[in-house]
Amino acid sequence: MVTTSQKLVISGYYGFRNSGDEAVLKSILTALEEESHRSGVNIEPIVLSIDPESTTSMYGVRSVHRMKLKEVREVIKESDGLISGGGSLLQDATGLKSIPYYLGVIKLAQWLKKPTFIYAQGIGPVNRKFFNPMIRSVFKGCKYISVRDEQSADYLRGLGLQWNQIHVVPDPVMGLPLPEGSREKDITMGTTPDQSSDGSSAGQTKLPVIGVSVRFWESDRKELTAIASGLKKLCAKKAVHLRFMPFHLPKDEEASRFLMEMLGDVTSKGSEVSITPNLTDPQLMLEEVSKCDVVIGMRLHSLIYAASQYVPPVAISYDPKIDQFMLRLDSEPVGSTTALDGDKLAKSVASLLDQRSQWLKENEDRITELKQEARVPAQQIINYLGRKG
Repeated sequence: MVTTSQKLVISGYYGFRNSGDEAVLKSILTALEEESHRSGVNIEPIVLSIDPESTTSMYGVRSVHRMKLKEVREVIKESDGLISGGGSLLQDATGLKSIPYYLGVIKLAQWLKKPTFIYAQGIGPVNRKFFNPMIRSVFKGCKYISVRDEQSADYLRGLGLQWNQIHVVPDPVMGLPLPEGSREKDITMGTTPDQSSDGSSAGQTKLPVIGVSVRFWESDRKELTAIASGLKKLCAKKAVHLRFMPFHLPKDEEASRFLMEMLGDVTSKGSEVSITPNLTDPQLMLEEVSKCDVVIGMRLHSLIYAASQYVPPVAISYDPKIDQFMLRLDSEPVGSTTALDGDKLAKSVASLLDQRSQWLKENEDRITELKQEARVPAQQIINYLGRKG
């Protein structure tokens, strides 16, 4: 029976139509809800979002605009604590604004005497050293710190945080469930999507389904050219269904269609090409991924989605976080955006299609363990709030 009620503000990159970050939020909300039922601590989430109406509609939770300081301050003041995460919030690769913003939200909560929790974040890259003392100061005031890889933990330890202050856990999305009512697939068997983007049945062909998640990265698009080369070589040897899955709308859809244009006449040789409709609901995208036999991914969460559904991921790295995740599967990317061989990509995918049962045998226990460990931050936070309450 629920005995106490706690309001938790959740800060992250939410409301931006990025399926990966929305999956992080959904995973955190799901884990908190399940742990609240177990512990008797009722959690009332309040999400900071760039699009509060959309966030409230999608998740059924209270949400306020993340850039309206007065509203942010008011909800933190009335709360019982703040969660920052997950995702790659504290990095300066995409600009100088992210680190000050997310640290500022945490610091505001600390000024208001609220406990703060870091939830499975990936820290870095932090190229500007003047950010280091800011991160160290704010993190030393946190009640619980969890990061999603050893590289992030090493960075924080280098700032002077004690090793026992930092918990290394999987990305929250490893624990994301399929949508309610979705049929769990037999992980020993391949499956295909129910429909292609034009409404025709893709499942009728029974072709192996290769999920493809790409983004623009290199200015000359050489990474997409190399992927196209690999996919054409694959299709020349084996008929497959290439299922493009844009994770961040609208840019990833543009990248997907750019790549699809380069594929030429692969359909004339028996292969199929389709693209998912505009999906922003993370569980619907997870369901799409679960229907694949192999997933080629540039987006980190496309790879996490695949692994969580026991689908072999083939990673193309543009950031160390990709390499760090593949290490958890005792694997490595097939290449990077700066150095990708199309022939190697084709051979890797073909090998996984032929040896999927062997891949599953080698990875099933590890993946199951990661899915369970993904719930640890929610358990720790709710245990803290239960003791406090």
